[in-house]
Amino acid sequence: MTIRRRFLAHTPWDILPVLMGLGHLAFVAFLFFGFHATPWIAWIPLALIYSISISWSINSVSHNFIHNAFFVSPLLNRVYSFILSLTDGFSQEFYHHVHLRHHVGNMDRIGANGSTIDPLSIYRHGKDGQPESPWTYTFYSYFRDDIGECYTRLKDKHPKLARWIRIEIATVVAVYLACLVYDWRAFLALVPFYYFGHSLSSLNGYYEHFKGDPDTPIAWGVSTYNKLYNWTWLYNGFHAEHHYRPKVHWTRMIELRDKIRAEQRAKGVHVMGWCHALGFLDRAPPTYTVVANRTETSAV
Repeated sequence: MTIRRRFLAHTPWDILPVLMGLGHLAFVAFLFFGFHATPWIAWIPLALIYSISISWSINSVSHNFIHNAFFVSPLLNRVYSFILSLTDGFSQEFYHHVHLRHHVGNMDRIGANGSTIDPLSIYRHGKDGQPESPWTYTFYSYFRDDIGECYTRLKDKHPKLARWIRIEIATVVAVYLACLVYDWRAFLALVPFYYFGHSLSSLNGYYEHFKGDPDTPIAWGVSTYNKLYNWTWLYNGFHAEHHYRPKVHWTRMIELRDKIRAEQRAKGVHVMGWCHALGFLDRAPPTYTVVANRTETSAV
């Protein structure tokens, strides 16, 4: 039997995100346990890389693990979920179900009930039907996560999965408290970089959808085909394609894009040249509005 059939559930290429996740764990451990041996002039840049690595992990390894779990073995998938929980600093199982809710709503606008289906929607806290400011979305989102809402919804349908949220949260809290007791200076030094990392993840999420069209499925997301970004972030740049077909494996995103490219252009999928975290540098108007204007002009 091949390594894919015995070990990896989808493709041998998934060994890359598996190793990336383990490497991230090793890096976080080095930063904590090497705190006193590393001079500040080196430690602070490494801590900033740690912040970036949190956003990177959430939007690459952890994200792909949600949609296509890496291993054949349920036990290995559960162990790897714990690893991601510890390195990213929150329950991977919780992230799994919040993210699936994100795909149910797909950055929807505020509905008749005064809220959005998608808990991560950039419209949820906006005004006059507009997305909220990237500043507040970036720096407030970490405090808006409603674990109770997610847990309550899940425990009614899947109580065993809800229990794993409790177990993973308890494990993260226990390990982090142990780290605090072991070396409170190193722990407290990492806290602001931890928060900044989650804020960077929210920034990334904002520009994955800002200038997207929440009313057109093929244009729900905003894509970027920057090669370095996609190679290192496991093709997260193909975000319009991902929201259109969430179960397509990261190794097949180019194939999917090429298959639907004509339809994407017709519907105005917005594509920028920057990675998502630098989306504020993209000055072009939303592509779908340009397409709509051209359609109206030609109709006249």
